[in-house]
Amino acid sequence: MAQNAAAPGPDGLDGLDELDRRIIAALQIDGRASWTAIAERCATSVPTVARRAQQLLSDGVVRVGVVPDINHAGAADLFILRIGCRPGHHADVAAALAARDDIRFVALVTGSADIVAELNVVRARSSQHGLVDEVLAIEGVERCETELLLHQYKVGHDWSRQLLTGEDHVYTAPEKQECSPAHFDATDRAILAQMRNDGRASFRTVSASLGVNESTIRRRFETLLANGCISVVTLVPAAALGFESEILFMIRVTPARLDEVARELASYRGVRYVAATLGSSSLMCEVILPTTRDLFAFVTGTLGGLDGVQGWTAGLELLTLKRGFIETPWSRSALAGRAMHPVALPTAH
Repeated sequence: MAQNAAAPGPDGLDGLDELDRRIIAALQIDGRASWTAIAERCATSVPTVARRAQQLLSDGVVRVGVVPDINHAGAADLFILRIGCRPGHHADVAAALAARDDIRFVALVTGSADIVAELNVVRARSSQHGLVDEVLAIEGVERCETELLLHQYKVGHDWSRQLLTGEDHVYTAPEKQECSPAHFDATDRAILAQMRNDGRASFRTVSASLGVNESTIRRRFETLLANGCISVVTLVPAAALGFESEILFMIRVTPARLDEVARELASYRGVRYVAATLGSSSLMCEVILPTTRDLFAFVTGTLGGLDGVQGWTAGLELLTLKRGFIETPWSRSALAGRAMHPVALPTAH
């Protein structure tokens, strides 16, 4: 990958250089790291890192946020939605979905579906059928295929780590704590609301906004983090770091080999997400790779060689509007040039 060339993409990406990309990679490893720690990772000065990183954040090239576990509003299930739209309505429908609080992920894709999304369904609040009916009621939606997500093997947000370390394959998943809905109370949810779109907000700032002691804010935040109830993530468009391919695979796997195949896929740095679903496609796998050549090598040398894989369908991610319940700031500028139709937005429950 030619790392010194600026990557085309949304507004603000064309001027990125090697140092900008290394700063972004460091933020993906730890979005709340001090400027001093990031400067050490990037082998440059603290003032340079602080100036450049703050510019990247203010320009919307990067967003550091705090992502909640799916149980943050109560015991919940995730459903994968594959949505077909009427011609010309793709962007409108995606924007309507992204506006819902119960949508964790939404992207415009190529392939048999126009949009892939994750719907977070709180069990005690509403039925899955009712919420899918609301999705079907959005102007422009023609069809919606739904699959229950059974188990998440990997949700990775540091795929750019190889820019700092040279690692391009082996990935060891951190031990995931099981988050209970009981871990969240009103104060915890207020802290999350303050930090969801600004994961670098200081505890002092959050304290002043909520009228809660700073030490209490810090203690609660660190407890949620330790219990696996929140994660600090850095969102950035792949093009900003010179990555060409973001692909969603729906993979059919022999049932007896499902767990082994999922764990093998999860060991790859370029695999950002792996989950088992209840349906004909046994695994949903999101892959981000530097070049189309790397994608070809992954399909032929990795995916095609795994014992138990029976086949797959795949689609390019054209635009990701939401990830981890957080809106991607660059999606607004990407959609700004489109002629948006009025869209009926069903109330999110």
